[in-house]
Amino acid sequence: MTVSPTTLERTDLRLGFIPLNDAAPLIAAKAKGFFAGEGLDVALAREASWANIRDKVQVGLLDGAHMLAPLPIACTLGLSGPATPMIAPFCLNLNGSAITVSTALAQAMRDADPAGMAQRPRTARPLRAVIEARKAAGLPPLTFAVVFPYSMHNYELRYWLAEAGIDPDRDLRLVITPPPRMAQRLASGEVDGFCVTAPWNALAVAEGTGEIVTYASEIWRVGPDKVLGLTADWARRNPNTLQALLRALLRAAVWCDEPQNRAELAALLAGQAYLNAPVEVVSQSLVGSPPYSADEPGEASLDYMIYHRYAASFPWRSHAVWFLTQMLRWGQIGDDVDIPAVAEAVYRPDLFRPAAAALGDGAPLVDEKVEGAHAGPWQLDEATHPVRMAPDLFFDGRLFDAAQPRRYAAGFEIGRYAPDTPRPGSAPKI
Repeated sequence: MTVSPTTLERTDLRLGFIPLNDAAPLIAAKAKGFFAGEGLDVALAREASWANIRDKVQVGLLDGAHMLAPLPIACTLGLSGPATPMIAPFCLNLNGSAITVSTALAQAMRDADPAGMAQRPRTARPLRAVIEARKAAGLPPLTFAVVFPYSMHNYELRYWLAEAGIDPDRDLRLVITPPPRMAQRLASGEVDGFCVTAPWNALAVAEGTGEIVTYASEIWRVGPDKVLGLTADWARRNPNTLQALLRALLRAAVWCDEPQNRAELAALLAGQAYLNAPVEVVSQSLVGSPPYSADEPGEASLDYMIYHRYAASFPWRSHAVWFLTQMLRWGQIGDDVDIPAVAEAVYRPDLFRPAAAALGDGAPLVDEKVEGAHAGPWQLDEATHPVRMAPDLFFDGRLFDAAQPRRYAAGFEIGRYAPDTPRPGSAPKI
């Protein structure tokens, strides 16, 4: 069902985005007429940083935005700027990011632990060997960049490091860098590695300055990355407009995920108004995985960047709870936060389902699922019609049950939160 423009509270919208491949549903919805088909006149605003996105959504200069999946949670809790209740009624993508290091550091890791660098998925054990050697030589810590303190990139990097016994807050220096500047900072030697979403990992490889050591999809096979973020107040005042917006994005996500559309999507994203990046670099994460290095090709799977398949657009509350466990694990929140209540307030599958129903798209009938339980493809039967799902393993073999978040967060040796020994993250509060 399409709502007539006369029943929409708003028809002119301004939505923000950061130049990344996972902004594709917004960009395609604009370029392919999906917004217009719902009676919406949408202007897309390219922003320079996630702090800009946050601030402009909070004060109403943007109606909504392409947003880091944990950021609406952080804004709601007042962790990032003034406390502003936000919602995430739509997931823009799964996967799409990677951890990249300089070619010099990659060679040092290869020299220190050639067997570890040859295995897949790679752990951070070769990096640990380099860190220990640098400490013994009295050298300063390596510097790694993430895009924001409240980001999948920060948490997946920390998760990967900690599994190998590396303490991100003591053994490394973490800094914040906007995504389009990552490759430049790596090339200049300002950082030794980074975690960011496509296409900026691929750009560093193409320029010969970096190597991808692991994809996010190797750390967690189908991890969430970005969402549509809006203030809860905006959603309350514009319910019909929100449903029209969600329908348009869902149509766009379906279009983006069709293999025959990926080449056109790459050309669209690469344009000057959007990513302003070489189309051959942008396309790498859309037709497979970017090469690990100049000498090592990526994988052929289209699952490096997922927009709609495997219920990718659904805002799973279990994703929100996982983010909150990472906030707890790394000292960004205290033990007094009501994790289930916050997840329920921010991630809104109840708003997604009507939009999916109007389009006849299958939607889960449950809000949470156990993460990391499936080594192969599986089918979600608790849905409006069965949904084909992908393997969802974590690389360390852990299961995540959203019903027991504190038990999960406490089960790690590195970064285990303890109220009497707070562990503030080294990445600054922005």
